[in-house]
Amino acid sequence: MNEYSGSISGGSASYEIQLKQLILESEKMMAILRAVRHCNPPDWLVGAGVIRNLVWDYLHGYGEPTPPRDIDVAFFDATDLRPERDAEVTAELTAVLPTVEWEATNQAAVHLWYAELFGQTWPPFTAATEAIATWPETATCTAVRLLPDDSLQIVAPFGLDDLFQMVLRRNPARVTQAQFQQRLQDKQIQQKWPRIRVIEE
Repeated sequence: MNEYSGSISGGSASYEIQLKQLILESEKMMAILRAVRHCNPPDWLVGAGVIRNLVWDYLHGYGEPTPPRDIDVAFFDATDLRPERDAEVTAELTAVLPTVEWEATNQAAVHLWYAELFGQTWPPFTAATEAIATWPETATCTAVRLLPDDSLQIVAPFGLDDLFQMVLRRNPARVTQAQFQQRLQDKQIQQKWPRIRVIEE
């Protein structure tokens, strides 16, 4: 039985309302957001797989949530580009909520290590929101922040249509077609959510 009993209707504004409701009614998601807000790394956002899973599980009618591999926390701290900064934020989050596998990444420092890891240079980002627009699939270029008044700020540079219409489409900003296919296999996307539609190029 899904916690959220509303129907999914079209339109980006409507999708944003429904996404917020799904998040607010998920005890686990709210615990994650409260933990990050408590630690409050600069310009933080939680996104990618955890939001995709929440929405696609609901749309598939799953009673049990599909656990994400980890919780992606994007933050932006241009004052501290040390590699250790990611580990420090991850440790702070783990101390607050140890039952979660956290992966915190300082988006201000991505350009320093991206070429060595992926063989492609990348100019420095200017904000966490800019980095989210380069995440691998358009449906997962979605993130959320819990504001001090407990309202939710949704960041979705490509809108929410692909997420709610269950479309998996490559974001060409940083991901090649081969990498997209590899991710599709590694993450077993179609096995987990058989109703999704993969856009092949």
